[in-house]
Amino acid sequence: MELKWLEDFIMLASTSSFSRAAEARNVTQSAFSRRIKQLEVWLGASLVNRATFPTHLTREGKEFLLVAQETVRQFYATRKSLQPNRRGKNPPLRFSALHTLTVTFFPQWLRGIQATAGEINSQLAPDRGGFEDNIATLTEGEVDFFLTYAHPLVPSFVDKERFPSILLGTERLIPVSLPSSNGPILDYAITNGTPLPYLSYGEVSFFGAALAQKFASGPTFSRKTVHENTMSIGLKSMLQAGWGMTWLPESLIHSELQRGEIVPASADPYWSLTVDIRILRHHTPLAVGAENFWTHLCTSTNNNND
Repeated sequence: MELKWLEDFIMLASTSSFSRAAEARNVTQSAFSRRIKQLEVWLGASLVNRATFPTHLTREGKEFLLVAQETVRQFYATRKSLQPNRRGKNPPLRFSALHTLTVTFFPQWLRGIQATAGEINSQLAPDRGGFEDNIATLTEGEVDFFLTYAHPLVPSFVDKERFPSILLGTERLIPVSLPSSNGPILDYAITNGTPLPYLSYGEVSFFGAALAQKFASGPTFSRKTVHENTMSIGLKSMLQAGWGMTWLPESLIHSELQRGEIVPASADPYWSLTVDIRILRHHTPLAVGAENFWTHLCTSTNNNND
């Protein structure tokens, strides 16, 4: 049995696709499928139902997934614990976060925590894209904490026992555009049926999933997607270049809103969306510094944790 087989299986479970999982693991699909089959042979059980699309795990596969995730996490945690500490007595707190949060929230939030918790040495892993891929940074022991958005419109199915979380704050997502002589252009489009050039988050990102629910249940309007980007800062640049309207975190465009360079695209409060900002960890013990940081968060945030 090889460690890469477990990592392959975890990736397959997170993507529900042999082709996407193989691409993420940088191997051909045939080699990837062969390794999954080797794992099944070694276990003596079928882990994947290959007759369905997207790919679904069998009952045995769902049971083994938890074992595989914990095994991989423990392996990397043990490897790290055996390595000499080259950072002295203040090892970094390791974070991963959705890209937008690294721009709008993380720097000032961490500065505020340092003011009360003392000196902090931090390390930030890159955004892996999908929620499941980012959660994997916790299960694989790559980071100590993961910052993400949360909202009932976007169920995450995270096991709260394995991944306790703390509410850190909120963010408001609002529809915006460049100034228009017709006033708020989303309201105008709803009233007059005018098609809107739309800058989309796609379907797999957090904001994209939340907005899809809004579109399905709210007033209808005609929109044509002219650009897609999972990152808010990228959509902001396209908006400023005049490509269309989009939804952006209010904190990301605060200055532009004040100067009138970017304006709300609707006066209807239905189209705004307030989401939670949460920090998650894995339930297994962390390094002393990380555990102390978590304890400080639990105390300083009035125990808004799950």
